[in-house]
Amino acid sequence: MAEDQAPRDEMAEAPELAQAPGFGELEALRAERDELRDKFMRALADAENSRKRAERDRREAEQYGGTRLARDLLPVYDNLSRALDAAGDEHGAVAAALIEGVELTLRELRNVMTKHGVQPITPKVGDVFDPQHHQAMFEAPVPGTKAGHIIQVMTEGFMIHDRLLRPAQVGVSSNTGA
Repeated sequence: MAEDQAPRDEMAEAPELAQAPGFGELEALRAERDELRDKFMRALADAENSRKRAERDRREAEQYGGTRLARDLLPVYDNLSRALDAAGDEHGAVAAALIEGVELTLRELRNVMTKHGVQPITPKVGDVFDPQHHQAMFEAPVPGTKAGHIIQVMTEGFMIHDRLLRPAQVGVSSNTGA
């Protein structure tokens, strides 16, 4: 009979543990532990997300931090290009040194822009208009052209890495037949 009594005594002790002094305290400590573990895991996840966000922001600042400066330099580029176009061949002999200086300055500006990820968008007459890279300044029906094709290029556009810095300004044909 002693053998029968032993298992019953162990079973009888389990409900007594629930009522034993300190059992509620133990459960409260376990609940607090679980709550703190949850808070810790959330804080760890937040820290990892913050690290990833900071890394992404750092990369973007490195790649695109010069966007405002590049955008401010584009009129300088345009003016140097216009100066060379205006000089033309007839002024070449008279102002050769000046023209050469402007060409060297423009070339250096292009090199610096390229070094910092700024690339020109240079559409040609006859190219298809692309609204992702071109801005239509006007439409005109020009004989011998197809609708939606570039008929004039006013200014070059520019990309900085994979972002549009400024669209190329173009005129577009509006012919309905060709």
